[in-house]
Amino acid sequence: MYDMIVVGGGPAGLSAALVFGRQRRRVLVVDGGRVRNAPATEMHMYLSRDGFPPARLLELGRAELAAYPSVEIRPGTARSARGKKDDFEVELDDGTVERARRLVLATGQVDEPYPIEGLRERFGRGVYHCPFCHGWETRDRSLAVLTREPMEAMLALYVADRFSDDVVLCTHGPLELPAEIAAKLDERGVRVIDAPVARVTGEPGALELHFTDGTTLVRQDVYHRAPTRQHSALAAELGCELNDDGTVRVNEMQETTVPGVAATGDTAKLPAVPDAVTLVSQGAADGVRAAVWMEGDLFRSDLGLSPS
Repeated sequence: MYDMIVVGGGPAGLSAALVFGRQRRRVLVVDGGRVRNAPATEMHMYLSRDGFPPARLLELGRAELAAYPSVEIRPGTARSARGKKDDFEVELDDGTVERARRLVLATGQVDEPYPIEGLRERFGRGVYHCPFCHGWETRDRSLAVLTREPMEAMLALYVADRFSDDVVLCTHGPLELPAEIAAKLDERGVRVIDAPVARVTGEPGALELHFTDGTTLVRQDVYHRAPTRQHSALAAELGCELNDDGTVRVNEMQETTVPGVAATGDTAKLPAVPDAVTLVSQGAADGVRAAVWMEGDLFRSDLGLSPS
């Protein structure tokens, strides 16, 4: 039996495994190899690694974990999970079943861009999710914000305030905006186009949004905060409580409502937090936090002491 099984080999999962390995815990990392930021060529706001390729970060992380013989990284996905604290079973896609005393879910979310021709292919390369991650690189350029959500019009106001004086809000169909936001858009000079977008063409730096009314908008970059879904149903299968937005509910120690199960990265969030933070640095921090407190829980259990 493993001490822990970590499901997910992204920054959160690998960071948790690093903590466990250094504490000489026997840990299995199940790595499906599909991370949310795979389309991105750079990551940002990770001290000493600003602008670093995210795939390279994971490559280095796996190499560092090789120094700890109690850590095993196994390619594959977790098909299902069941059990309780001190005796969990995880079935992998090859049919094998592994057991562990604790579980860490670091499975992440999946972006689902609007079904507009050419949009998904450019997501992460010219079409961006987050102004914290990409705002600096898109400064002083012509920008569009594509959204069907009224409150997401705030994103157009934000990039107009921080990064560009040439911003267009594309609502992909008629959209009733809150009066206060509509007034601010007008005040900031943000034009609103409500014609549906038929397709997106071009390359980063020269994108074209083609509307169903036959008009075209040329923009250097586009922001599109795509809807998301959980990458894995394991948390729900285990009985973990979910937040209203589908993320896994955790406490300040990254513990789920199921004893012995932690969730990290953008898989999970505190109920009071509006959105799951998608930053690589935050995901890594969540993995460390979960592992530190889980290690303490295991230590007390090994001694026969009640949980703190």
